[in-house]
Amino acid sequence: MKLIGVIPARYESSRFPGKPLEDICGKPMIWWVYQQAAKVKELEQVFVATDDERIQEVCEAFDIACIMTRKDHITHVSRIHEVSEKVSADYYVVVCGDEPLIEADVIRKIFDVIDEKEEYCVGGLCRYFTDPAEVVDPANIKVATNKEEDTIMLTRSPVPFPYKTIMFRYKKLIGVECYNKASLDYFVSQPKGAIESIEDVTLQRFLEHHIKVKHKLVETDALSVDTPRDLEKVREIMAKHVTAVNKVSRCARGGHSNLNQWTRIGGSLLIQQKSTEFVESSLFSTREMVA
Repeated sequence: MKLIGVIPARYESSRFPGKPLEDICGKPMIWWVYQQAAKVKELEQVFVATDDERIQEVCEAFDIACIMTRKDHITHVSRIHEVSEKVSADYYVVVCGDEPLIEADVIRKIFDVIDEKEEYCVGGLCRYFTDPAEVVDPANIKVATNKEEDTIMLTRSPVPFPYKTIMFRYKKLIGVECYNKASLDYFVSQPKGAIESIEDVTLQRFLEHHIKVKHKLVETDALSVDTPRDLEKVREIMAKHVTAVNKVSRCARGGHSNLNQWTRIGGSLLIQQKSTEFVESSLFSTREMVA
């Protein structure tokens, strides 16, 4: 089974122009996303898919594989379809370019939505909301699933409505998805439906045509950057992780003899160790190292 990773990224956006290239701890946002996707060894290749030369130039500068696509794509799924016309694979794992806090182990959870017996594969990841303010923010897409994790509703409104009970937790989409070629072909063959046009929720197109969509619930602190306000939150989180990493590095320099290499990435010092007790550290695993 051939698995390809694709990171769709647009520079021009009425809501947040230039988002993929925003600086986070000394590296562009797209770099952080690529680093985590590249750690998923099951992915044979990982590409950034973009229509903008500015993103292409940054990818080349950081040795990130990049595929240039047409400029007329309205949705990221149609952009992924163009990639599928250029690169053959059984499944295309999509990691959206605005997920700088995503972790490789979380990305791997998307494989759970794959069923090789199904004609169409359409799936994604979701997590529980942790901030009540996020629930009412229309930038965050909410998802309701059944016990088999089949998607029942996708909407920008808070669903389900707490009418009979409040004993539930709202679920938020994460920017990790998976498609096979048949589902991508079907998507571009169909026009927008009424609900997709109203809410601008891309995967609604599959639901409106009775194609099963699955969303796997995962545990993660990932935060998609949909607004400048989200970007400031991510920068704050990253800054805290950088501070923690630096504390670990100062401690290590004070006497841990099993450290053999120091690597500087994005302005922070990361520790690489050969000892079987440790694994390569990153800004995403700092909490475990200092616990």
